[in-house]
Amino acid sequence: MSSLQRLKDDMFLRYLMWRVRPGLVRRYLGKKAIQPSLNLRLVDPRRVRVAAVQVELRLAGDPLEYVEQMYGHVKKAAAGGAQLVVFPEDNATHLLGLLPGLDRIPSGASLEGALGALGAEVKVSDIFAYLTPAARSLYTTTFAELARGFRVYIMAGSLVAAGHDRKVRNTAHLFGPDGRVIGSQAKAHLMPLEAGWGLAPGDDLRVFPTPLGKLAMPVCMDATYFETFRLLSLLGAEVVMVPSADIEYTYWKALRGIWPRVQESLVYGIKSSMVADDFLGLSMAGRSGIFAPLELTPARDGILAQASSSHQEEVVLADLDLVALRQVRRSSALWGDLNPELYKRYLPSIYDAVP
Repeated sequence: MSSLQRLKDDMFLRYLMWRVRPGLVRRYLGKKAIQPSLNLRLVDPRRVRVAAVQVELRLAGDPLEYVEQMYGHVKKAAAGGAQLVVFPEDNATHLLGLLPGLDRIPSGASLEGALGALGAEVKVSDIFAYLTPAARSLYTTTFAELARGFRVYIMAGSLVAAGHDRKVRNTAHLFGPDGRVIGSQAKAHLMPLEAGWGLAPGDDLRVFPTPLGKLAMPVCMDATYFETFRLLSLLGAEVVMVPSADIEYTYWKALRGIWPRVQESLVYGIKSSMVADDFLGLSMAGRSGIFAPLELTPARDGILAQASSSHQEEVVLADLDLVALRQVRRSSALWGDLNPELYKRYLPSIYDAVP
């Protein structure tokens, strides 16, 4: 890269950082006169109210379009009494719209196809890496201000961004009611599309103790594998949030995800889905929902609440009874029937058989 090109890139990145400056976000939200909710004034483990937010993914050419979209969802969830608000996967990918020209990609055309047409050796992960400083700044400021303003916990969905090691990962973040980041979780199981883009997988699973229970947030495809939930459950997780962006959604494929994982692991599950008709060649759908062990749902079907549509924005609310969950876990034959000695005979070498 020539010195002139480096200068151009540096100047444009500085321009992007100016467009997403924290002061702009704070002033915009300040004009909303947000009233702190009283949702966390009393935390009763027998009634923890949670919200699963179904979000439309669309290019945001103006940073404040993104801020307004997220604000609207948190406002609605907080008004419904939510103490924990859960957003979907790829919940900052809207900000690709800050890059000039992406809004002119023809309908149905893909981002990787557009990059290929340029004739340059640029991976999709390079685009996310370049945008990382601006996207991380806007995402973090937006959700820190919303969590602090409404006095709620927010799992802000996942941000595709480069880390200190320069590897691009798909990472979910949890914000506390003081606006601080409680923790993060990188997606451990990548879709073939993401691997082709050049993303790197996460290499650990985390549980975060909070007054609302012990929370975990594996990302999308992580819920396809029972090992993820079994490990998190054994690590103490009680509420597992799954941000999702499913490009091949069908009812039957969805059954390999959060619902069976909840039944196997005896946890509460919250799935928040990203939806889109055509986002840079990708269509996304999925019914957000809140799930529980069969014994803890009125219809004994494992479902506490679900979105009415798989293609439109929606906020889904339900109450979780952590006291009842803990009782179910103590008394369930599911745990009593485990045979750890058998499993130890085969682990970890059995995974050598994976093709």
